[in-house]
Amino acid sequence: MIAVPLAGEFKFYPFDDTFRVSLGTPVFFLFLLWGRGIHPIIAGILTGMSVFVFRFSLAVGIRDISVEEAMYLHFPAFFYYFIYAFAFHRTKLNERHDQPFMIGLLGVLIELSAGVSELAIRSFLANQDTPLLAIDQLVLIAFIRSFFVLGFFNILKLREARFAEKEQRMQKEQMLLFISSLYEETVQLKKTMQNAEEITRTCYDFYRRLKLEGTNGSDAQTALQIAGLVHEIKKDNQRIYAGLSELMSSENLQEYMNIEELGNIMIVSNRRYAESLRKDISFSFHIDGDHPPYHVFMVLSLINNLLANAVEAIKEEGYVSLHVKRKGQFAEFCISDNGPGIAPKQKEVIFTAGYTKKFDEAGNPSTGIGLSYVKQTVEKFGGQIRLMDNYKETVFIVELPIDAIMEKGLTR
Repeated sequence: MIAVPLAGEFKFYPFDDTFRVSLGTPVFFLFLLWGRGIHPIIAGILTGMSVFVFRFSLAVGIRDISVEEAMYLHFPAFFYYFIYAFAFHRTKLNERHDQPFMIGLLGVLIELSAGVSELAIRSFLANQDTPLLAIDQLVLIAFIRSFFVLGFFNILKLREARFAEKEQRMQKEQMLLFISSLYEETVQLKKTMQNAEEITRTCYDFYRRLKLEGTNGSDAQTALQIAGLVHEIKKDNQRIYAGLSELMSSENLQEYMNIEELGNIMIVSNRRYAESLRKDISFSFHIDGDHPPYHVFMVLSLINNLLANAVEAIKEEGYVSLHVKRKGQFAEFCISDNGPGIAPKQKEVIFTAGYTKKFDEAGNPSTGIGLSYVKQTVEKFGGQIRLMDNYKETVFIVELPIDAIMEKGLTR
C-alpha cells in the first residue's frame, strides 16, 4: 500500500494523454506473487484506494489541480488495480509457482486486461473512443514488465529454496548428532541392563544357597529382596531402552551414509563447538581408499567423541585432523591434535570408566565414560583403539571391521 503508490511516480505517458505507465504495476505483481497472507482482491482494493488517495493528494495539495480534475485524472487507477487483482485471483497464479512460463503469459494477459479497462474508463469519462491502435504498445509494455517481475521473483524463490535447504541440512546434522548421543546412551543402558540381569541371577543363587545351608532366614530374605529390587531396576531400564530405541527409529533419518558426508558433519559440528568455546582451531579431513556407506550413529558416537575431546584439549588455538583410511577389511580413523598431550601416568587410566580431567564452572566432574565407551564399543565389534602421543601431537587411532560398521550396532 505504500510501495506501489511511490513506485507509481516513476512513470511516463505513452499515448500523450492521462494514461500512465509506471513501476507501480511490477511492484504490485511481485507483491501478489510473494505475499500469500492477504487475499488478492482485498489487496487490489486497498492498493487501488491508496494509489488514488496518494495521487489525488499530490494533485490537489502540491500541483494546485482542482478536485474535479484530480478525480477525473486519478480515480480510474483504482479500477486498474482492482481489475488486475481480480484477474490474478481468477487465474490462480499463486497455485502455479511451478509453471513460471505460464505465470509470465498470464501476467501479460492480466496486465493487458487491466490496462485496457482503465483506458476504456478514461475514454468514457473524456467522451472519446478507446484508442485500439495503442493496444499493441500495451502488449509490449505488459510483456516486458511481467517477465521482468517473473525473473526477479524466481531469483527470490531460488534464494529462499537455498536458504531452506541450508536450514534443513543444519537441522538434519543437529538431529544426527543428537541421535548419535542417544545411541551412546542406549549402548551404556544395554550394558547396565546386562549387569542388572547378572546381579539378579547372582543374588537369587545366593538366596538359594542360604536356604539350603539353613543360615539365618533374614539373610536369605535380604538376598531375595535385593534380587527383586535389582530386577525392578532392570525392568525400568528396559522401558527406557525401548523408548529410546523407538525415538531413534521414528526420526526417519538415514542409518547409513558415505564417509564424505559423515566426516563433513563431524568437522562442521566440532568447528561450531570450537567457536562456542572461543578457540581458534583449524580442521582438516582426508579420506584414503574406497569406503562403503557406514552406520551413521555408531560412527558418529565413536569418532565425534574423540574429535570433541581433541577440541577440549586445545587451550586457545591449534589444529584437529581426521584421517580415514581403508586397510583391507578394516576402516582406520585417525584423530590427531596439537594440544598439550597426555601425561604418561594418565595413559594407563585414560580408558578407565569414571576417569576424567574435565570439570564444569561449578567444579563438578564430567561422567568420564566417553573414552571407556569408545574402547568397549570398538573392542566389542572386533576392533581396537590405540593412543600415540609425542611432543608434537596426540593421535587416537581407531580400527573397526568394515563388516561391523556396515550393520546396525544396536542389534548386535
